[in-house]
Amino acid sequence: MDMNGRTVENSIVETTHIIRPNHLNGSGRLFGGILMQWIDEVAALSAMRHARTNVTTVSVDNLNFMKSARSRDVVVLRGHVTHVGNTSLEVQVDTYVEAMDGNRHMINRAFLTLVCLGENDAPTKVAPLVLQTFEEKEAWKAGEKRREMRKTRKEEGF
Repeated sequence: MDMNGRTVENSIVETTHIIRPNHLNGSGRLFGGILMQWIDEVAALSAMRHARTNVTTVSVDNLNFMKSARSRDVVVLRGHVTHVGNTSLEVQVDTYVEAMDGNRHMINRAFLTLVCLGENDAPTKVAPLVLQTFEEKEAWKAGEKRREMRKTRKEEGF
C-alpha cells in the first residue's frame, strides 16, 4: 500500500449531467434519489483517487437541498477529500446548476464518509492528506468536528 501523502487537489472529481425527463420527480424537479446517486459516485471516485484502492460509503450527512434543478438544466458535481482518519475519509461534494454563461449556482452540499477496502474487503489504512491552503486547513478542522458528531450519534444510536 502506497502511504505517501496526497493533496486535496489530487482527489478532485467533477462530473456534469444534463437533466432529462427520466431524472424528474412528479413536480418537474430533479429527483433527490438521482442526485444522491450522483453524489455517491463522485464521492467514491474522489476517495479512490486519494486512497488508490476500493472504497465503500458508510455514511452521508449534511445533505442540504438548497435549490432545485429542472429539465434541461446542466448540473455539475464537484468532490474532494476534506479529512482522513485511519481507514476512513470524508469527501465534500458540491452540486451546482451551471448557466449557459458558465456561472454556477450551488444547489446542494453533502459530506460523505467512506472506508478504504483492502484484501477480502477488510478496512485498510488510508494515505495522509497534505493540506496546502488556509481553506483546506479550515475544511480539515470542520471535518474533525463532523467526525466527532458522527461518533456521538453512533454512540447514542442515531
